[in-house]
Amino acid sequence: MTSAPARPGGPAPGGPAHEGHPRRWAILAVLVLSLVSIILDNTVLNVTLRTLTDPEQGLGASHSQVEWVLSAYTLAFAATLFTWGVLGDRLGRRRVLLLGLGLFGLSSLAGAYAGSPEQLIAARACMGVSGAAVLPSTLATIAAVFPMRERPKALGIWAASVGFALGIGPVTGGLLLAHFWWGSVFLINVPIVAVCLVAVVLLVPETRGAKGKRVDAAGLLLSIAGLVFLVYGIIEAGRTGGVTEPTVWGTGLAGFGLLGVFLWHERRTAEPSLELGFFRLKAFSAAVVAVGFVSFAMMGFLFFSAFYLQSVRGYTPLQAGSCTVALAVANVVCGPLSTVLVRSIGPRNVCAAGMLAVTASLSGVVFVTQHAPLWLILALFAALGAGVACVMPTAAVSIMNAIPREKAGVASAMNNTVRQLGGALGVAVLGSLMGAAYRSGIEDELAVLPPSMRHEAGESLDATLLAATRLGESGLVGPARQAFLDAMHLAAGAAAAAALVGALAVLRWLPSTVMTAKPGAGPVPGREHSDHTKTKAQGS
Repeated sequence: MTSAPARPGGPAPGGPAHEGHPRRWAILAVLVLSLVSIILDNTVLNVTLRTLTDPEQGLGASHSQVEWVLSAYTLAFAATLFTWGVLGDRLGRRRVLLLGLGLFGLSSLAGAYAGSPEQLIAARACMGVSGAAVLPSTLATIAAVFPMRERPKALGIWAASVGFALGIGPVTGGLLLAHFWWGSVFLINVPIVAVCLVAVVLLVPETRGAKGKRVDAAGLLLSIAGLVFLVYGIIEAGRTGGVTEPTVWGTGLAGFGLLGVFLWHERRTAEPSLELGFFRLKAFSAAVVAVGFVSFAMMGFLFFSAFYLQSVRGYTPLQAGSCTVALAVANVVCGPLSTVLVRSIGPRNVCAAGMLAVTASLSGVVFVTQHAPLWLILALFAALGAGVACVMPTAAVSIMNAIPREKAGVASAMNNTVRQLGGALGVAVLGSLMGAAYRSGIEDELAVLPPSMRHEAGESLDATLLAATRLGESGLVGPARQAFLDAMHLAAGAAAAAALVGALAVLRWLPSTVMTAKPGAGPVPGREHSDHTKTKAQGS
């Protein structure tokens, strides 16, 4: 049988369905490099934020502008991720991948030479949109070119690369800042993207979902608008430290309302972008829940640990970034190992064990003090990395195997949209909790400052330390750091509780074997025939 250039729902040209594409491992290497380029961009920025506020070394950005440098990417990424997944299924995943990589390289170049905070924020938003095109295309292509028996291993490598990029990003940023100007953290993406573009053209085949289906334009527009409002409300909650502002509750309610209309539309349209029947499958819905909870906990951990390492312990950006190497190593080692464990003890046990490891890591933060031994800090990072490495690939395999391959882009986008929303919630909710606890803990100590400075000085640890330095109030430094530690312990406890809830949900609902959908099968009764079979995790 002659293979077509783009084979809906099946492996790309080159071999029967059970053999996969003959160049699949080289294709995986290209996809992983593409993925690392966009994850790396987002993590190198964390150690650059202080530099951006410097009017001489950076852009003289205000506190609010720095927050939006971070948030513009998250907002644009989360809002367009689902849409890109659908377009990849309909129009071709390689085509969307090439478009995303090209735009990402150009927006990174624009960010590197931005002349003002506003220009950098705009460039970051463009990076978010283009990065959202890359990520679901990589995961959907893996599902198309790998046979079932090798897919868990491939997805384990894919997930480990995410952890690797999370770990080396801060180190890379610290090294670049030690030798070059702040824009180098964005410029480094350009040659990587150029290599990826050439490799994609040479190696990655075109795959897509079912032919002949129209793009659900109304549904995609509703999903984008709903996610924009919802994520904007989440970001504003973190920035303002509460939910009473109209920009928080108003946009949040608008987002929920638009997403409700989107779900209503998807139930009634003949060719929906999102098959709501997917959520009736425990393998899909429980795995999505696990991704959301672990992302919430992980991003909360990375958020407050960055301030702890630099503002409490006094580490340089490079020293702080080096601590995350423990997370990267654990993730790279345990990611592929988790797929082996799935074969012997099942996805439910592996995923739950990972959630419990994340819970233990966050619970351990409660025992962290200003002068805690370095081995404890590294152990907590390693435990987090190992836990995430057990959850992410296992959940990805469960999600991607639960539905037909012609819907792989949608499944990938759902997985990553939940991951982004969980991460945004983790930073916003835990950041707001920390902010409120810190202000409460330092309020009495700020009485030594002039009344006009107290409110601004109480916004964060860095603001308090800056005020203390300007006025020579060295006695404020110790209480400020202790107030931050108390707030961090509270936020870590909340994150640990969220991870524990995720573990319980996995134990209760995630199947012990991977539910595998046959090509062409659909989960929605009455529209498409449902034909799911239980297989062992390695596929048979």
